[in-house]
Amino acid sequence: MKILDELYQMTALQGIIAQPGALIMIAIGLLLLYLGIKKNYEPLLLVPIGFGVILANSLGGNMAVVTDDAIAHMTVIEIAKAHGIMNMLYYMLIKTGLLPPIIFMGVGALTDFGPMLRNLRLAFFGAAAQIGIFTVFMVAILVGFTPKEAGSLGIIGGADGPTAIYTTIMLAPHLLGPIAVAAYSYMALVPVIIPFVVRLTTTKKELMINMKEMDKRYPEKRPIRNLRTAKIIFPLVVGGIVAIAVPSAVPLVGMLMFGNLIKEIGASTHRLHKEASGSIMNTATIFLGLTVGATMTVESFLNYKTLMIVGGGFIAFSISIAGGILAVKIYNIFNKKKINPLVGATGLSAVPMASRVANEISLKHDPNNHILQYAMASNISGVIGSAVAAGVLISMLR
Repeated sequence: MKILDELYQMTALQGIIAQPGALIMIAIGLLLLYLGIKKNYEPLLLVPIGFGVILANSLGGNMAVVTDDAIAHMTVIEIAKAHGIMNMLYYMLIKTGLLPPIIFMGVGALTDFGPMLRNLRLAFFGAAAQIGIFTVFMVAILVGFTPKEAGSLGIIGGADGPTAIYTTIMLAPHLLGPIAVAAYSYMALVPVIIPFVVRLTTTKKELMINMKEMDKRYPEKRPIRNLRTAKIIFPLVVGGIVAIAVPSAVPLVGMLMFGNLIKEIGASTHRLHKEASGSIMNTATIFLGLTVGATMTVESFLNYKTLMIVGGGFIAFSISIAGGILAVKIYNIFNKKKINPLVGATGLSAVPMASRVANEISLKHDPNNHILQYAMASNISGVIGSAVAAGVLISMLR
């Protein structure tokens, strides 16, 4: 009987009986795995996040992240010995804010700012789409969230996972799990959310606006002659402006611009570009997903705030899309050269999915109306816009 009792104590059964909510969290982890594997919704993030949730809630495995201020004063070795390797990774890679800027460097190395530079006026709509962030930020404060928590909730409207995670790390790390899951889940649901908002806010006549015909009718007066040079100068200029105007956004925007610069320089920095957009970014993504998933324990996830975050995230996302569309409508009132409102709908940071979805909607209304290059201009500017918005929130609230 003593041996049987020791075997029972060795298993996780006692912990599950004492804390049955762990089974719910494991089910949520399996759901995230299903969405990533079967439905192909953001698999590069949802698969490691989902597996991290399962690891954290496998009771007795010592894999759950413990958000305790006392741990911050311990050495890495002490954290690993006392709280396990997942806590070591969390406090070394996530709590320090290291991984999101590393991922942004990879995003920059994969991004082509050419479409935006060819259509600079469309970059404005990427900025206008950030209205969802600040609207939900203010509403969240009114319903009881602290300003820091509200900032982390609002940033979901930027549709950028690394930005949402970085902002939450800086402002409300105890909400990291639900914020990350909401951000990446809604990014995966872009093909559903954008058409839903577009149906509510646009008319068929507006969706029929042909951007190429408008370009022929009203050609650009000052087209860029040396695009390669412009692409090299652009990250330097943007990085400098952000460093002066919003210094707290430099970790994200600066790394984004560095990654883009080594891409645009060409052959002489090809090896740097290859690693930044390949092995370095992939490694950072793996550890980011696992450690974020490991923060999702029963105590941190199964509460009313999680439901509020999920609902608020959807509202922020939808308002951001509607804000970009509204900005286009206002622009069209005062200008002869009309813009398809679908371009404004892509002011999110979900590149290039939002642009592809907008292009598909456009082609359904007119098979000859390809707007992908125009949508990408707004979409890419949304990446910069969401990072700057995050910097503003961090400066205001930290």
